[in-house]
Amino acid sequence: MTTKKVERRIKIKFRIRKSVNGTAERPRLSVFRSNKQIYAQVINDLTGNTLASASSLGLEKMAKCEQAGKVGELIAEKAKAVGVESVVFDRNGYLYHGRVKELADGARKGGLKF
Repeated sequence: MTTKKVERRIKIKFRIRKSVNGTAERPRLSVFRSNKQIYAQVINDLTGNTLASASSLGLEKMAKCEQAGKVGELIAEKAKAVGVESVVFDRNGYLYHGRVKELADGARKGGLKF
């Protein structure tokens, strides 16, 4: 059973994904936000491979926005280790605000280009 809020986010997600696709040169940085954690993946949509991933698991001691910033820096570090310099940001239907924005800022601070 899904709520209206979740259905709305899924509709927005599909609307975004029509135009946002990851390639080998510019993979997609996808964000998933739950109530307690935040996750990020760098995905090549042409092959369907996840190139790098990071999550806030183990960072429960700090505030959620700080966790998101750390995850952004972590995903940038892992992506650069794989050879990815620039990405396409996929907010996954979430508003670009709060934890999602902090994650994006952390990734930029870590050296990724959007």
